[in-house]
Amino acid sequence: MATEVHIQTPFITLGQLLKEESIISTGGQAKWYLRENTVLVNQEPDDRRGRKLYPGDIVAVPSGERFVINGMGAEAD
Repeated sequence: MATEVHIQTPFITLGQLLKEESIISTGGQAKWYLRENTVLVNQEPDDRRGRKLYPGDIVAVPSGERFVINGMGAEAD
């Protein structure tokens, strides 16, 4: 079962996702983590911490956790 990650912006970066989901403790660790571990985005390896993730994207980390990006829809300001 995948964890749903709700975003209220058009996208979230891979580095932000890793930090938000406590895979890493600081944003600065993202570069190291992605170099040392195979992270799959939509079943393809990706090591770019700035990779933009949009609603519907699926991220899998080596621990077996999976995350599905879920947009909250457009909201009026």
